[in-house]
Amino acid sequence: MNAELKKLFQTLQMRQFAPVYLIDGEEPYYLDLITGYFENNILNPAERDFNLMVLYGKDAEWSDVVNACRRFPMFAEKQVVILKDAGSLKGGKDDIKGLNSLIAYIEKPSPTTIFLIEHPFKKVDGTTRFARRIKDKGIRFTSDKIKDDNLPAWIMDHGREINFHIGEQEAQILASYLGGDLKKIVNEIEKVRINIPDERALTTAHIQKYIGISKEYNMFDFPVALTGGDTDKFYKMLSYFITNTKAAPMPLVTAAFYMHFNRLYLACFVQGKTDKDAAAAIGMSPYFVKDIIATTRRWPLQRVERCLMLLGKYNTMGVGINTSTDDRELLKEMIAQMME
Repeated sequence: MNAELKKLFQTLQMRQFAPVYLIDGEEPYYLDLITGYFENNILNPAERDFNLMVLYGKDAEWSDVVNACRRFPMFAEKQVVILKDAGSLKGGKDDIKGLNSLIAYIEKPSPTTIFLIEHPFKKVDGTTRFARRIKDKGIRFTSDKIKDDNLPAWIMDHGREINFHIGEQEAQILASYLGGDLKKIVNEIEKVRINIPDERALTTAHIQKYIGISKEYNMFDFPVALTGGDTDKFYKMLSYFITNTKAAPMPLVTAAFYMHFNRLYLACFVQGKTDKDAAAAIGMSPYFVKDIIATTRRWPLQRVERCLMLLGKYNTMGVGINTSTDDRELLKEMIAQMME
């Protein structure tokens, strides 16, 4: 949650209300949060029955909205009027259309009305008279899309806000696998938390089990197949991921491979330890620790270090830095160099 949004919620929680709010922009997640607060938190339940009015732009006339804002609250100090999908609001006569029809009210808003204008999926032109009047009389919040390269950091920040640790690699996997739909990401994280209420951190095992990844073509098993010597399985998976590039974006590939090779790297230093101590040092279940230690005999430290360096290179290339090569070719190049 950015500083501007935090400030907005702080003023709402302190009940320092502006007469008019405009929320707009391409990212609906934050707009839904704000609208939900106006619907559920400003008025108490008894007040909401008489003093909360929600209108929809596609169904309402501008006069309906203004009349709703001008009415007096019943048995309360304030009323809340919410105009959803404001970009579809029907205008008045002549050249007065859509949002412009609300300008007269915005210039002289009712002191007993808290008016929220929700304009999702698109920014309102800041040079228009309507936007200038909002700036003079009320508060505007614009919800911008999170850029793809900033998405993992956003996911980690969200984890901190809900007191659920999400590491960098786990955040990268979620970003690559779920895409930039913030609402979907939040819902999937919440689904995991419901299933593991006593856990305080998200792991790759949780992602695999609760968010859902193909069991036959599981990205987490892909690097294991490479280093485990199961040639038939590995080439079958490689063929699938080359053909279905949406299932294997390079950031997700490099994240999955990094986690596996990082464990291999740590496994190179635990020979002689008990399974329990080795598992603790590597950060994995004791049930699997013998397999990964055995893998280090085929993939010794020098080879693992080389693969980690390759992953750093291809992770950078996978986000479009210093290359225009598509993910399919990058995947083939990386695997070929790892197998040398």
